[in-house]
Amino acid sequence: MKLSDFSIGSDPDDRFANLVGRTAWRALPAAVRKRFGKRLKGGVSVTYQGQVVSMRMNFAGRTLAYLARIIGAPLPYDMSSVNQPAIVTVTEDIAGSGQFWIRQYGRKAGFPQVVQSSKRFAGPTGLEEYIGYGIGMALNVCAEGQDLLFKSDHYFMQVFGRRIRLPKAFSPGVLVIGHYDLGADDSGNRQFRFSLDLSHRLFGQMICQDAIFNDAKE
Repeated sequence: MKLSDFSIGSDPDDRFANLVGRTAWRALPAAVRKRFGKRLKGGVSVTYQGQVVSMRMNFAGRTLAYLARIIGAPLPYDMSSVNQPAIVTVTEDIAGSGQFWIRQYGRKAGFPQVVQSSKRFAGPTGLEEYIGYGIGMALNVCAEGQDLLFKSDHYFMQVFGRRIRLPKAFSPGVLVIGHYDLGADDSGNRQFRFSLDLSHRLFGQMICQDAIFNDAKE
């Protein structure tokens, strides 16, 4: 049986570049521009394999992460994931202009933690991330030097087709996702660091996680 062509594809994807701005985009390392500037065919996935290298949580962060498990565990919650395998899979949405992201973190016991979300190029900031249950987050995408950052602008809920912006008083904090190119390792494999930082004006740095990934095999 001849299977369909599910290759990654090589068409340019300007969606992230347009959000960052052309001048700042060109200042990013070529490897970063390649990862975020290649349009996948609808339904096709690209996978990055790596390892969680560090994680910190204060009491407030641990409490929030465990409570959030009732809506699909969108935040890392198990400290035993440090030094365990991590996988990120990005799939192009067939039906619309967006991507599905699946992050899997190994644990010392039990099933890995799986975080699922959908990125859509829409809304007032141009990029929104949905975690399900009608809960979403508007993101600002910016380049700071050679690093690509995704910063939360506000959180919202969709109820019966209406978008309700959450007041800052009910915000879980400021979330910053970082993508940092690390160049090539001793074997010549290009790597990058993925960081997650959730901080609150009252509770300080609640959750901080770092993972290092190898570039996807093409």
